[in-house]
Amino acid sequence: MSVSQPHQSPPMRRLAWASMLGTTIEFYDFLIYGTAAALVFNKTFFPALGTAAATTLSFATLGVAFVMRPLGAILFGHFGDRIGRKKTLVSTLLLMGLSTVAVGLLPTTGQIGILAPILLVALRICQGLAVGGEWAGATLLTAENAPPEKRGTYALYPQLGPSLGFVLASATFLTTRLTMSAESFATWGWRIPFLLSIVLIGVGLYMRMNIEETATFRRETRAAKPRRTPLFEAVTRQPREIALGAGAVSMCFAFYYIGVTYLTSYGTEQLGLSTPTVLAVGIGTGSTLAVTTVIGALYSDRVGRRRMMAIGTVYSIVFALLLFPILSIGSTWSFVLGACLSQVGVGLAYGPVGAQLPELFATRYRYTGAGLSYNLAGVLGGAVTPLLAVQLEATVGGGAVGVYLAGVAAVSLLCVLATRETHRQSIDSAGADSPTAVTQPVVA
Repeated sequence: MSVSQPHQSPPMRRLAWASMLGTTIEFYDFLIYGTAAALVFNKTFFPALGTAAATTLSFATLGVAFVMRPLGAILFGHFGDRIGRKKTLVSTLLLMGLSTVAVGLLPTTGQIGILAPILLVALRICQGLAVGGEWAGATLLTAENAPPEKRGTYALYPQLGPSLGFVLASATFLTTRLTMSAESFATWGWRIPFLLSIVLIGVGLYMRMNIEETATFRRETRAAKPRRTPLFEAVTRQPREIALGAGAVSMCFAFYYIGVTYLTSYGTEQLGLSTPTVLAVGIGTGSTLAVTTVIGALYSDRVGRRRMMAIGTVYSIVFALLLFPILSIGSTWSFVLGACLSQVGVGLAYGPVGAQLPELFATRYRYTGAGLSYNLAGVLGGAVTPLLAVQLEATVGGGAVGVYLAGVAAVSLLCVLATRETHRQSIDSAGADSPTAVTQPVVA
């Protein structure tokens, strides 16, 4: 019998599917807000402002969640490292789902005045806290249970959440838009994707209540070592890994949110494409990301996490300079090409991250360390980029946005090259005090 055979049992497959379903639901909830922010929130909650200012402020409410994500990583990471991954993930799912449904029930500015955008921001803060605690827990479900030689393969499942969530969000909005008039969609139809989240919450809870705690966490708990707070240990023992991990992943966030939010607005407002067309392109964009995420994760088990992340990042540096020349052609097909190809580098680099970041940190503070690093990347790459893109395109031109994206990717490449390779180490021995925590050269 092979060494890895026990990991092929139904519990491992169930963990993988549960982690993928959970992150897909969380990112669906997170992303329908981004789609609505690009399509209707500027008119629904900020009607007194001009188009550019309202769009900027709408994206600013989107960015609030990114600021809260590191706090969510710290909060839920603390409990995930103390009481377990499973219980914490049930909490993040409930917080995200209920906040999303509440957005769907929120009155507009025309109905309750300034209280509407205030409540919108408050609910977005709750979403940010929830998604900040979600990713690390979901990846640890698979990474801590998977056989070492297939850790990248199994950690792929939660990594599909952003792409499948985007496909689902785009498809839901597209279906809603095609079944009603533009006026009805802007008035009340946009609420339907938010309200449908209640169904996804039920499915996600059922899956998460029927999974087991990770084997690595159970072994760590049995050791019963005296521990300080997970945050203190993470930032004092492994500050370098937190910083480099955040820098390495920030490119993925920058390009991803350019694709899922900014280009949605750009296609309708700058290129004059219809909303259904832009949403259909979103389905293709998310599908492209899913395919390349699979490729990046699977090959990271063969050639290493760092090499695949470097390949995806180099691709993104080059394509950033080509993106707006392609979009400036102004046709539907040039928009399709630009949007889809913008996610190729993201997928290749993002696929290995589900294994790579957990492999950097010790078990007793892994939820906190990996989650904090990942969500700091969200602030650096995801919160700022859509806001800057709107302003740069309006004042300087799309080429400036491309140069900015290339700069973000270049910084990420330097961080990738500075991290150590982890794909052959035991996850139980990860951490700053591990003998495997040495820097290895990148094999070209």
